[in-house]
Amino acid sequence: MSTTTPQTPESEGPPRSPRLIQNESTTEIPVHLLFRDEPDAASVPLKPAVVARRHGTGEQPRLRHPAPRPVPEPDPGLAERPARVLPGTVGVAAGTCGLAGCLATSWWAGVLPPVLLETLTVPASSGTGLGPAQWAAYTGAAALGLVGFGGLARGRTGRAWVLGLFGRYRGTVRRTGLMWVNPLLLRRRVDVRLRHWRSEPMPAADASGVALRVSVLVVWRVRDTARAVLGVEDHEAYLRECVEAALARVPVEMPGEGSVATAGETLTRLVAAESAPVGLEVFSVQPVRVEYAPEVAAAMHRRRIAALDARHRASVLTSVVDSVEDTVTRLTMRGLVELDDYERKALVKDLTVAFCSGRGETSA
Repeated sequence: MSTTTPQTPESEGPPRSPRLIQNESTTEIPVHLLFRDEPDAASVPLKPAVVARRHGTGEQPRLRHPAPRPVPEPDPGLAERPARVLPGTVGVAAGTCGLAGCLATSWWAGVLPPVLLETLTVPASSGTGLGPAQWAAYTGAAALGLVGFGGLARGRTGRAWVLGLFGRYRGTVRRTGLMWVNPLLLRRRVDVRLRHWRSEPMPAADASGVALRVSVLVVWRVRDTARAVLGVEDHEAYLRECVEAALARVPVEMPGEGSVATAGETLTRLVAAESAPVGLEVFSVQPVRVEYAPEVAAAMHRRRIAALDARHRASVLTSVVDSVEDTVTRLTMRGLVELDDYERKALVKDLTVAFCSGRGETSA
């Protein structure tokens, strides 16, 4: 009895492979959509794919660079400019003229005291007293004297005046000597000398996050008086806050454990950048005293002592091993002794004990 194998029709083609994903769903795509030759077909813009973190795969998300911090910028039109002042001789002359006018008006009215008449060697006037004309002359002469003497000011080296009128900036005076300034202007004195400030202990941290207390020495000066006085409420307090903020971002190492100069350069760069918009010029910010915070001081001191002791023991052990090796090598190479393995081990042991004891007594 012969068995007949069923033949596959040629129209069916080769058998399909089984699905690799059992729950997949597919849709047939018409062939005319795969090959489109229409020139007027509008292209569909494709957006860049966004790769996010896939849960369970261990893939880390892409790191995004933080946005740059905004730089504080005061009023753009606020910048130092020289104020208009006159030499001090002008004020002295105006004040003298006003005083002379008051004396002349008193003589004209006949109210000048006899003592002044004798002192000035002038004849007595037959004035009829103070009338409207005399009072007007008094007012003009007194106003001239007050404006002349009231506007006198003395400029000093290293000091400047910031002038304002009814809340408006009118200029800065950096001149020295006697000068005349409009007495209606509000004057604010600013120290423009090179100054240094040593801070009180401020909170900081090292590269490992250990709490520290750091005192820094800041060398600075006022470069733009208008921005320093009018652009910020208190430029000295602003500088202190900038230093404290920089210490919170820059790790500082204890002396002997890291480079303090690197921390100083970073602090100087940060504080100078933060202080420049308000007219301050910072030359140096250097840590002068670094110590552990009170809450971790005892533990960190014990840790440092233990590390120093371990380092000392390691150096002593290294020197002892080198000395033992040198001694055994010399004895063997010169033929003074012939040692087998047991005798060599015993000699090494005795020499190690002897050298360690000697080093211990020397250290004590």
